[in-house]
Amino acid sequence: MKFQSSSSLSQISEEVQNQTLLFHLEGALLKSPSLFPYFMLVAFEAGGVFRSLVLFLLYPFVCLAGEELGTKLMVFVCFFGVKRKRFQVGRAVLPKFFLEELANEAFDIVMKFSRKIAVTDLPKVMVDGFLIDHMGVDAIVGRELKVVCGYFVGLMEEKKESTMVLKEILGDEKVDSPLIGIGSFNRSLNQPVLSHCKVVYLVNEAEKRSWEVLPRKKYRKPLIFHDGRLAFRPTFLATFAMFIWFPFGFLLCIIRILVAIFLPHKLSIPILSLTGMRGTRIISRGNSHLTSIRKKSKGTIYVCNHRTLLDPIYLSMGLGKPLIAVTYSLSRISELLAPIKTVRLTRNRIKDSEMMEKLLSQRDVVVCPEGTTCREPYLLRFSPLFAELSDEIVPVAIDYQVSMFYGTTAGGYKWLDPIFLLMNPTTSCTAKFLDKLPESITCGIGGKSKFEVANHVQSEIAEALGFECTNLTRKDKYIILAGNEGKV
Repeated sequence: MKFQSSSSLSQISEEVQNQTLLFHLEGALLKSPSLFPYFMLVAFEAGGVFRSLVLFLLYPFVCLAGEELGTKLMVFVCFFGVKRKRFQVGRAVLPKFFLEELANEAFDIVMKFSRKIAVTDLPKVMVDGFLIDHMGVDAIVGRELKVVCGYFVGLMEEKKESTMVLKEILGDEKVDSPLIGIGSFNRSLNQPVLSHCKVVYLVNEAEKRSWEVLPRKKYRKPLIFHDGRLAFRPTFLATFAMFIWFPFGFLLCIIRILVAIFLPHKLSIPILSLTGMRGTRIISRGNSHLTSIRKKSKGTIYVCNHRTLLDPIYLSMGLGKPLIAVTYSLSRISELLAPIKTVRLTRNRIKDSEMMEKLLSQRDVVVCPEGTTCREPYLLRFSPLFAELSDEIVPVAIDYQVSMFYGTTAGGYKWLDPIFLLMNPTTSCTAKFLDKLPESITCGIGGKSKFEVANHVQSEIAEALGFECTNLTRKDKYIILAGNEGKV
């Protein structure tokens, strides 16, 4: 076996690129060597606040215990008692955070090889979603977790002999066939499987610090959906700040709810802004009349993309008048706390059409035709139901940013959505009221099909936000993130 500096990787010839690559995930690809943030995500998202607090308090002892024992301690704290079938963190939460730490230079090198085998110190259940979907690896060398009666017991399987592992992966190929390895000076020398490589390129920490993070445009697979509550990378210091903030955040959540429910818009908006909930309203010149309250035989439909459960509330505050929000799914807690009227759709087209016709006769209506939220700069397919109900359609482009917690979930408890969202230290919402649809692009006067109208509105909102349109639906999101169809 021959060791070389990572600077020699740029000189790899085409012949070498056709060979099999073994790379150490934590040592060679991720900019930060710390495993704590990934275990904290598992503890918080799969185990809850108490389990994550236990991991946080134990982490100083984990550092003193050494790499192997420390990893075993974190595995036990994070996984003990977690149901195997319900564990979705590895595929729904962790890939986003791995991608945000993925080094651009290392990614380019790994992608040159046609056959890739990943070596990891983490349990396979934590990394398989990321490595298979976003790195395209052919195999993963890592340890499985022990399961008893369908539950993780917090213990890892013993490490297999490296020659046996390679025989299982390579099959009929000879184990002593030329292999190329990429690792780091600090971690990879402890990986026996890399000893079978003809050449191992080693990366030092100074080189990794100079590397750039992989830009989104180079993702092998677009990151459209991800789940979890934490909107930040939970390093030890960031996690400490989160736990310090929790009691203040909960108090702030209560204050914000009381202000929004009991005070009129003219008072609640400046007070909420002082608490950190900032909003920007942009109204096109042709829509200057929207803020006025006029008596009409039929209301206007405001069609917006869906970022959080507060979207209709921000629209109502932005216009300074009450709206009716129709939604596909909303927890009872969210309905009780909403300062505007909310109505659930039944997913029966005839019933929903009749109900929305009745609501439009009362006042203006806001609808989010995606049917679910999307955190990333993408728009899901728009349901065309709104298009056949009225020719008075105003598209609204909404962008919403949070600082600590996401207020949406696919696999968690939806009744906690408003609490986590309102516990954020700061939030920022921008609502752009676009021009009302011209008569030529409507179902009634314009004679367009409902699908043409829905697609046009989707493209208008996407262009205003700089987002990308997709043909994905609510069902796709929930199948990917939660393993169900998202029926509430």
